Amino acid sequence: MELVIGRVAKSHGIKGEVVVEVRTDNPDDRFAEGTVLSGRKPRSNVAPASYTVDAVREHSGRLLLRLNGIDDKTAADQLRGILFVVESTDLPPSDDPDEYYDHELEGLTVILTGGTVVGTVREVLHSAAGELLSITPSPDFGEATRAEILVPFVAAIVTSVSLADETIEIDPPEGLLDPE
Repeated sequence: MELVIGRVAKSHGIKGEVVVEVRTDNPDDRFAEGTVLSGRKPRSNVAPASYTVDAVREHSGRLLLRLNGIDDKTAADQLRGILFVVESTDLPPSDDPDEYYDHELEGLTVILTGGTVVGTVREVLHSAAGELLSITPSPDFGEATRAEILVPFVAAIVTSVSLADETIEIDPPEGLLDPE
């Protein structure tokens, strides 16, 4: 399974740099000079292309990358939207029992502390305010009119995660799960 570690937001300047939105906890290693990145267009079945990092620097909370062979604005513009990915099998296990990779949470069943099934985690969304679980509601939950439920992935709401049982237990504050 491929995991996204970054996305090309746009080109920067006229010498071929690209602005990368980082989606990894380890950007210093993942985007280090000399690293070969695998990049593909979103929702594409085409095999990822390889890009070698020639230079990297921080800029406004994102990274600016110079990639080998991308030497001007036109070439950099063509990379807009490219997702840099790694294989989940290449990731080391987490040292912290309370940290999870996104792919470990996706597909888990979300239940209330009383045992009611809320739905299934579709994806983990990363925002400036923190991580959110995007949940596809269970038909039995009574939320058939909603396509998704968003739940902050914080200790005050997420009471437990069991990869073995494939469940996430939540204790949401009043109103969080109510239809809008």
